[in-house]
Amino acid sequence: MKELELKYGCNPNQKPAKIFMPDGGELPLRVLNGRPGYINFLDALNSWQLVRELKGATGMPAAASFKHVSPAGAALGQPLEDWERKIYFVADDAQLSPIACAYIRARGSDRLCSYGDWAALSEPCDAATAAYLKEEVSDGVIAPGYTDEALAILKTKKKGNYNVVEIDADYVCAPQEYKDVFGIRFEQGHNFFKIDDALLANIVTKNKDLPEAAKRDMLVSLITLKYTQSNSVCYVKNGQAIGVGAGQQSRIHCTRLAGQKADNWFMRRHPKVLALPFIDGIRRPDRDNAIDVYTSDEYDDVLRDGAWQLVFKERPAPLTAEEKKAWIATQTGVTVGSDAFFPFGDNVERARKSGVQYIAEPGGSIRDDNVIETADKYGIVMAFTGMRLFHH
Repeated sequence: MKELELKYGCNPNQKPAKIFMPDGGELPLRVLNGRPGYINFLDALNSWQLVRELKGATGMPAAASFKHVSPAGAALGQPLEDWERKIYFVADDAQLSPIACAYIRARGSDRLCSYGDWAALSEPCDAATAAYLKEEVSDGVIAPGYTDEALAILKTKKKGNYNVVEIDADYVCAPQEYKDVFGIRFEQGHNFFKIDDALLANIVTKNKDLPEAAKRDMLVSLITLKYTQSNSVCYVKNGQAIGVGAGQQSRIHCTRLAGQKADNWFMRRHPKVLALPFIDGIRRPDRDNAIDVYTSDEYDDVLRDGAWQLVFKERPAPLTAEEKKAWIATQTGVTVGSDAFFPFGDNVERARKSGVQYIAEPGGSIRDDNVIETADKYGIVMAFTGMRLFHH
């Protein structure tokens, strides 16, 4: 297939729309089910690059959950702990493959933002992954292959219209890429920059103790940022992006947004949240929304009379500001990556409030000394990578 006509572009009025190879060659992908749109393919192709690079850098299966050309989450295929099975809605007896675990964790990073996502898998999609995907609100999936059982499951989703795309795992794009904006053509070299352990050698803080697990998390954060709309900051723990701040004009706003998402993810583990008495048969999105409101400053929206009865069997006690602050203060071992340098130490101040102990950023600010001094104040390990990772 050399070209594929799309329903429309970014918006219904933007017609005609299609994808094709500029050299007239065959597309390196096949649509196995559904009819993906313009934004679907933007998500698919960006997310595929992300998971392919994560696998290449770590040697582990990887998955991503994309929305509007940025990752809501990305993760490696670590086995799920019991609390993860609960907050990600996985049955206790479910038999999960590594790639299923990777997607479940990627989706679980920010379940609100992952609503209606595009999924990307570094490995062929198996039945365990397809079965989980089937129960989530999702627009489509891209993978280098599908088992017969997985494809049969996915073809039953969205009344048979779920988008399933197979990508050639060996495809390598051309060295130059092009983009038209307002009738003017842009050209640049594709970003083939390799992110690996060598990028983390320049540790600029007094504390230089960088464990292997933290190195891996730095790689996850930096590769995630490589495919996140800039400016961007990414918090990672245990091979999972737990907070992504994308497309902000100010670096501190990226750090705050991603930090708040990391805090929200951690709040789902709070004993009061794990014990919430949801009504039988509640839909996953309704449960996610209820948890998000319950753990926010607007908790009364879900706990007031007439509202809680729609969600809970009995009215739960609210989470106080003091309880939330105390719980978040127990978060540790978090890594932060930034796609460009931190201009001020305030980014470090905000990051450490969400349990950050490791930071990877390019360096190069005229205030690097202030940023390093702030990291040293908290015993944080910080590596200067020397490489900016803007993506637009």
